[in-house]
Amino acid sequence: MIITTTERISDKELETLGIVKGSTIQSKNIGRDIMSGFKTIVGGELQSYTIMMNEARALATKRMVEDAESLGADAIVCMRYASSSVMAGAAEVIAYGTAVKFK
Repeated sequence: MIITTTERISDKELETLGIVKGSTIQSKNIGRDIMSGFKTIVGGELQSYTIMMNEARALATKRMVEDAESLGADAIVCMRYASSSVMAGAAEVIAYGTAVKFK
């Protein structure tokens, strides 16, 4: 599956199939929160959160690809990520784009 943030794929004529998406909601771990709270005192990267968000983006992308495959897509164009807080201590990550088939 080709995934791109551009509107086109070189040398390909595209047929639009529709919008596809994948999402996940991740919650904070109490142990992770306590250690990250200490880290905010001295500054620096919160590595456990970086890892959590990387895993969330990977899962959202996987689910988006599955959605595209169910439509018979060859690629996803105009792919984007977004995130938002859904409640205290939990965030959603969504991957979305346009599923296309090669003509």
